[in-house]
Amino acid sequence: MKIFIYILIVLAAGLMIFNATKLDFDHLLEGDSLVAAICLLAGACAILLLVILQVSQAIDKKKKRR
Repeated sequence: MKIFIYILIVLAAGLMIFNATKLDFDHLLEGDSLVAAICLLAGACAILLLVILQVSQAIDKKKKRR
């Protein structure tokens, strides 16, 4: 499960990098740039959720040891 989470984090980071190249800062909220901005935020949220999942699994593992 740990490796799968790392793979998903790398994929989300790759998605964020790809969408960052599609941003047009002159017209940020129009057309393809808007879609890229939304996908950039979605990738950031996915990474945040995966990190929270990792932390909760680590806490659960420490709790079961006691």
